[in-house]
Order: sequence, then structure tokens, then C-alpha cells
Amino acid sequence: MGKRLKIQKRGKGTPKYRATKKGSYELSYISYDDTQKNDVMRAFIAEIIKDTGKSAVLAEAVFEDNQKKVIIAAEGISKGQTIQLGRKAEIAIGNIMPLKYLPEGCPVFNIELQPGDGGKLTRTAGSYAIILTKDKESAFIKLPSGKTQAINLGSRATIGCAAGGGRGEKPFVKAGARYHLMRSLNKSYPGTRGVAMNPVSHPFGGGQHHPGHSKSTSRHAPPGRKVGAIASRRTGRVKKN
Repeated sequence: MGKRLKIQKRGKGTPKYRATKKGSYELSYISYDDTQKNDVMRAFIAEIIKDTGKSAVLAEAVFEDNQKKVIIAAEGISKGQTIQLGRKAEIAIGNIMPLKYLPEGCPVFNIELQPGDGGKLTRTAGSYAIILTKDKESAFIKLPSGKTQAINLGSRATIGCAAGGGRGEKPFVKAGARYHLMRSLNKSYPGTRGVAMNPVSHPFGGGQHHPGHSKSTSRHAPPGRKVGAIASRRTGRVKKN
């Protein structure tokens, strides 16, 4: 009898695949108080931090009331710099403002879905979204994926681009370097391709290194068969005009 597929093992929830708390810092904006809603709050960048398990560079911000908070750093900010938060903040790299008061075409990251949730969208190193347009209730944001999403005008975002965007340009050189990165992200690595397995171990196994049948799979297929392109809208190469 063959082994369980990866998706079956994940579904069982063994420690190998169980989600854990990644990194040492909880990243979110400071609580959304009246000062930010009506005026401006300032924070001093005390330290630039690299956290294992997170791709973006972080910054420790010390606020006027001596609160400390670790936030995602914007590309271009430095230790000793002062950033602003709130409605009346300047439109400058690293400042945090509600979308309502940002101009169209402005690049932003770490965007809140609802005002006060601390930031949910566009948090990866080097990523940013663009404010396309606004109406009375929502700002329409073009995300890095290309998707356009309507966000509450009261939601906060950081101006600029998340720091650390050049990380993908450096080659790993050694397999061990990628292994240690994957370990820090709690990801299973390395992984064997299904087509390289035996027929008993995977639906794509056996033959001359090809699936042997269509990779499209029903959304309702049983766990032992649900591999490949699951409920795919389309398959094949995309034709260029």
C-alpha cells in the first residue's frame, strides 16, 4: 500500500504541516485613536530589524506617548527618522494615513481591510499597491496580483513600498541555504514531484515523467485524487495577441 499524499497528511494535521507562529514580532499598526482620526501623531524610528520567518524588513517605532510598536518598514526610511500617522500627516514615504486622504496613483502597502484591524494586505518585501480611484465609500486599490479591490476609505495604509524588495535577486547558490530559509518559514522542504513517484504513491506516478492523464480535477474529488489543477477555470498556454 502506498503512502499518504501530501494533501492527505496536511489534512490530518500532523506537526510536520501544522501552522505555527512565524517570527518573533506581531506586526500591526498602533490602535486607531482620536488623535489619528483628527490630527497627527509622530513616531521615532529607533531600530531597523530583520526578523527570521518574515521577508520584509521591520522597524521599531517609538511614539510620542512612549509606546513601542514594530511595523513593516518602508523602502527608504532609516534609523533616527521620524514618521507621521493620522489624517493630517504629510504625504511622504513611510507615513501612515487613511486612504481617504491619499491621492490617486499613490503607492501604498500594509493596507487595512477595515479601519483599526492593523493591516492585512500587501505586506511582503518589495510589494506595493496603487490607489486607482475613490468614491464616497471606498477606495479602489490595484493589488500586486493585478486584482482590484474596494477598501473602506477609513482604512489606514503606509505610503511607499515595503522594504527588502531585492531579496529575490540574490541566488541561493547552495541547497542548504534554501533549506534553512524554508525551515525558518516552517515549510516542508525538499518535496518530491508527483510524476517522479511510483504509481502506488501518487496519481501522477509511473510512466515517463508525465501525469498520464488530465491534470484537471473536480473540486469534489476524494483526497487521494485531488492533485494537479483543482477546479481549473482554464488550461493550456495563454495566447498572446
